[in-house]
Formats: sequence, structure tokens, C-alpha cells
Amino acid sequence: MNKPDYKFLGIFGAIVLIGLAVLASASAVEGVERFDDGYYFLKHQLVNGVLPGIVLFFIFSKVDYHLIKKVAPIALGITVFFLVLVLIPGIGVSFGGARRWINVFGLFNFQPSEIIKISFLVYLASWLSAKQSEIKKTKDIFITFVFSLGIVSMLLLMEPDLGTLSVIIAFSFVMYFVAGGKLAHIGIFLGIMAIGLTLMILIEPYRFDRFSVFLHPELDPKGIGYHVNQAMMAVGSGGILGLGYGHSRQKYNFLPEVTSDSIFAIMAEELGLIVIIGILFLFLNFLLRGINIARSAHDDFGKLLGVGIVAWIGYQTLAHIGANIALVPLTGVPMPFFSYGGTALASLFAAIGIMANVSKNGRGQGNSRRKSSG
Repeated sequence: MNKPDYKFLGIFGAIVLIGLAVLASASAVEGVERFDDGYYFLKHQLVNGVLPGIVLFFIFSKVDYHLIKKVAPIALGITVFFLVLVLIPGIGVSFGGARRWINVFGLFNFQPSEIIKISFLVYLASWLSAKQSEIKKTKDIFITFVFSLGIVSMLLLMEPDLGTLSVIIAFSFVMYFVAGGKLAHIGIFLGIMAIGLTLMILIEPYRFDRFSVFLHPELDPKGIGYHVNQAMMAVGSGGILGLGYGHSRQKYNFLPEVTSDSIFAIMAEELGLIVIIGILFLFLNFLLRGINIARSAHDDFGKLLGVGIVAWIGYQTLAHIGANIALVPLTGVPMPFFSYGGTALASLFAAIGIMANVSKNGRGQGNSRRKSSG
């Protein structure tokens, strides 16, 4: 057994600290106005995200990741059960037109749609690694894959949570392809999904309006286009050097969702292009080292776990940034390690714990690190 990839973990720690600092600034105004405490959101992120996240990280980094494989179906079943509970009035908590949370004894809310990311990912890695020799020989594997993904998709659409759904679809197909799945199968599914999304947009007037304004934000600058216009204004206001940490103007009730969907825009406004490039370079190094961990995994299960986690974090980061600069529609995708949300952050800590575990059991990683350090 090797040592874990300490550079990967060091970059992870740096990203988490930067994320907490950005959240502290972005949430200060809203914290004072809603709770008379400028550090309200930071405190809750520490208590509900970082602290349980550290516990989960150590559990998943210490326990042999092959044991996770045995409980993957049970964990997925429990998470799906919670997704069903969310939809029941009186149990699920609604906010902003979506029912995504369950309140636990009045103490805190947790979001099952964030947990489904990691539970479905682990289940998929377990199942695909077991079926890898058959995946190109029969269509049954693809049909079962689509059926499993379809159940999760249906529950997420009922909340609705299109952002989480897009993340799960993205990493699922990356994992399916890496496991040996045919590109033709993926193409067929994506084609069907594109037709389905088109019908959803055409049937529901509000979705059609949102899509039209995404293509032309100037059509409704004070209505549907307000959010993305204000986000782009924040990014543009930051320029090269930024307005300075803590000096955002848009967080003063101009830009919606500054602690979650729009946190990148606030970060760009305060820190500027140069610092943003540095942070994105940190993310890139983090993801590249994650890919290296996946490539060096001892077995197919470890490889698929690593690939899935990298695809999850990578896609979610790009989707969040893209929405803030109007490259993709706003679907409520949070920025990993930065956006407010205890369940999301704790799930990410668990995922990084799995990555550390896979890296400890990887082929020849210890030798490569010793050579590079010598």
C-alpha cells in the first residue's frame, strides 16, 4: 500500500480554504439582513459542511474502498427513499419553487439530491466494473444503465432539480464510456434526451421564455434575464484586478443567489481576472491529479470511482462558471467547495476521501512520487 497523493490533498485543502473565504465575503450582506450576523452562512457551512465532511473524509480514506462496493446498492436504495420523501408535502421543504430539502427535527435541512450524486456514482462504479467484460457484447447492459439513470432522473425532475440531474447524467456517461460502452449507445441516448428537452421547453411557456432569454438576455433585462445580466455585470466590473476582497457591489441585493448559484460572479467581481485564473489553474491541477489517481487505480472499480468523481467536480465547476458568464442556461448548479450548502460540501469531502483511498491502493504511485522527488 502506498501513501495517498499528498499534493492532490494539499490542493483540495487550499481550494476549500479559498472557498470558505469567498463565501464569507459573498454572504456577509445577506447574513446581516436576514439573521443580523455577517458570518451566519460561514458558521453554518463550517458546522453543517466542513465538520461532518472531515469525519466522512477520514472514514472513506481509511476504510478499504472495496468495502464500499458491498454496501453500494443499499446506500443507493436509502438515498432514493429520501428522494421520494422529499416529494411528500409536510416532509419535503420547499424553497424558490423547488422541493429539495428534508428538515431534521427543526435543527437543520439536508438535501438528498446532493447525496444521490455520490451514492449513484459509487453504485454505478460497482455495477459497471462487474459488467465490464459484457458491456460491448450485449445491449442489455446499456438498457439497464439507462433504466437506472431514468429512475433517478424522474425523481430529480419531480423536485425539480435540473442542475443536479445534468451533473449525474454527465458523470454517468463518462463512466459508461470509460467502462467500455459504445459511443453509438451514448449518441442514441443523448439524441433522445435532446428531443425530450426540446419538447419540455416547447410545452411549458416559462421554460420557452427562459430559453429565449438565455439566447437573448436583452429581451427581458428586468425579468427572466435579470439574474444572468447582473451576474455578467459583476464579472465585468471586476476587471483584471477586481474591486477588492469584501468590496462587491452586486451582493447588496442586486445579484440573486450570491451564496450559491452566483458565487463565481461575486468572486470575479472582488478578486479580478488574474486571481480567478490562478484559482482555475488550481482546479485544473486538482482535476489532472485526480485523473492520474484514476489511471493508476489498482482495479476497474477504483478507476471508475476516480473517473466519476473527477467528471462530477469538473463538469459541475464548468457548468457553474458557464451559467455565470451566459455560456449555458442557469439551472442552479452550485460551484464545488465554494457555494453554500452543508450537504453538498460534506458529500464532496466524502468523495475526496474515496480518491485518497484509491490513491493509496494505486499501482506504482509511491514509486513515481519517489522518483519525482529525487
